[in-house]
Amino acid sequence: NATRFIAPSQLPATRVAADTDKMALPYVPGTSFADVTKTDFRKSQSLDYKNGYALKKLGVRGIGGELIPNTVALTDSQIESLQQQAPILTFGPPRNAGGASGARTQEFVPAHVAFDKLVLRFDAYFKQTVHESPDEQYRVRKVKIHYYVEDDSISVVEPPVENSGIPQGVLIKRQRLPKDSFGNFFVFTDLNVGELVEFYGKVFKLVDCDKFTREYLTKKGVEVRDPEHFPDDPYTVLRNKKTRNPVHAEHDDKLRKFLDNDRKVLRFYCVWDDRESMFGEMRPFVLHYFLVDDTVEVREVQTPNGGRDPFPVLLKRQQLPKDFSELQSMAGTGKRSVECYTPRDLNVGRTINLFGRRFLLYDADKYTRDFYQTNYAADLADPITVSSGRETPKERPLPPYNGFGSEQDSLGSCISLVPKPPRKDFIKMLENEHKILRFAALMKSAKAEDQGRQFIVSYRLADDMMTIYEPPQRNAGIMGGKFLERTHVRKPGSDMSNPQYYKPSDLYIGACIEIFCHKFVLTDADEYALRFMEDNCSLFPMADVQRVAARLRQALLPKAEAFRAAVQAACFAEGQLRPEALRSLLLSEEFGVASEGPAEGSCSHHEVLTLLRASTVENSVSVDTVLQLVA
Repeated sequence: NATRFIAPSQLPATRVAADTDKMALPYVPGTSFADVTKTDFRKSQSLDYKNGYALKKLGVRGIGGELIPNTVALTDSQIESLQQQAPILTFGPPRNAGGASGARTQEFVPAHVAFDKLVLRFDAYFKQTVHESPDEQYRVRKVKIHYYVEDDSISVVEPPVENSGIPQGVLIKRQRLPKDSFGNFFVFTDLNVGELVEFYGKVFKLVDCDKFTREYLTKKGVEVRDPEHFPDDPYTVLRNKKTRNPVHAEHDDKLRKFLDNDRKVLRFYCVWDDRESMFGEMRPFVLHYFLVDDTVEVREVQTPNGGRDPFPVLLKRQQLPKDFSELQSMAGTGKRSVECYTPRDLNVGRTINLFGRRFLLYDADKYTRDFYQTNYAADLADPITVSSGRETPKERPLPPYNGFGSEQDSLGSCISLVPKPPRKDFIKMLENEHKILRFAALMKSAKAEDQGRQFIVSYRLADDMMTIYEPPQRNAGIMGGKFLERTHVRKPGSDMSNPQYYKPSDLYIGACIEIFCHKFVLTDADEYALRFMEDNCSLFPMADVQRVAARLRQALLPKAEAFRAAVQAACFAEGQLRPEALRSLLLSEEFGVASEGPAEGSCSHHEVLTLLRASTVENSVSVDTVLQLVA
């Protein structure tokens, strides 16, 4: 039989594709070829945002839009089910995010947001073997184990111990620690008090945890055991034992004295009375006694304008002999014993010999008194009042303001030889920056040409300065513009030595203020100023509704019946009253409850305005509200 050949074009398409897959070359270097016809090398987007959080996008296409093998795009139903799932930990059964139909879908929150800053802390220790040491066979090293619930990472930190000589700090930086050789990692259910955990071949014993960790594990259903105690370190126990030979003298053990008394200093306040000599005086000093080596240091107390050169140390740190007559007595002190001062020789009220100068100890600080009470079971004497004998300089009267610069700048030249700029309250400036209270004002003057002049008074809350501006008026004959530069305004009658400046509480509608011999009556305020005063009614009593209602109630008490009848008669509708009508009633001569200032038994114009603003709703005032406020 002759062999029959069939062309590939005559075979079915499925069979050709199967045969082609069987004959394909392996995907190894040297057997794969790049597509020379490819011109698109763009990389697909791999980052995305979900509910404001940056997330990694699950891409199924690679460079040039080619499909990546072994990747399947998520369907819409799978994406919707993932959005309904809440973040869970790496252990335990997953939470049921389905629920009944129509249930509200929870907002997707990533794990690093849900468990942010959630850290469990355990106290633990491990034993480090010590080789070739006769004093110890192992060393107990205490550590803190931090478990981060956010990503199940663990860090091990050893708190530094002073003079330990061991490199301490972070032993294991934050990372996920393997639990076994099967790829499992530690989770917080593996950590409990009394458990032994092994991190990279080192075994740690957990002995305790903090309060938050105990409460968190209890809520998660983990029974936390009672805390245990750290074992004693053999070398630390050996060091704490008193190994000193009692035959040796106490002053010979310099090492023990250094370890016990390092950085412990007794401080006494003393004076040197040198008034018997010519031009002598009583000068204050501070005596420091260093317990570590029984040395003494004497420092001078510098006083302002003392007239002396700033020599801080009168006696440098050294041992102070008790008996001293001349310099020759100090020769050869290293060869023969010289009795020096000790803490038992110092007490408040005693006089010591400081190389021929007699110093009186008149007081000591709190640490020194506690030291004598603890170590010698004796209290130091009470402080002694010492007077220097100098006359207290009299206060010089301040000269009057000369008009140059501001009052604070001019006052600085009277206080110091080199004038310094006045100090500023930067916290107040930052909190009240760009906060300005503006008032409309009229000048109160007996001159006919000044009557009716209108001004805008601005008060800066940042630095308590005032500015006055006069708007231009046609045919007034007066050029408008800036009337007063920004400056502090002193109240009339205040003393230059203790000046009193205008405060925000002094400004309100109806107030009369005097600025550099010019009187102004505040007639109105802008909306920002009124709201600021109402929000801070504790600082502005004129804007306190409760206080205003009480004052109005007191002013209308003799005319209560007539006021009720007048309010009912002024209504434009049933139970409704116009704010202008209520204002006219309060300012009328019949009732007359308002005045220019907070006089006894009357209210200011600002208080009337406060009442109107509190009771006005949609350009009308309820009669019941008004009667309830003043009833």
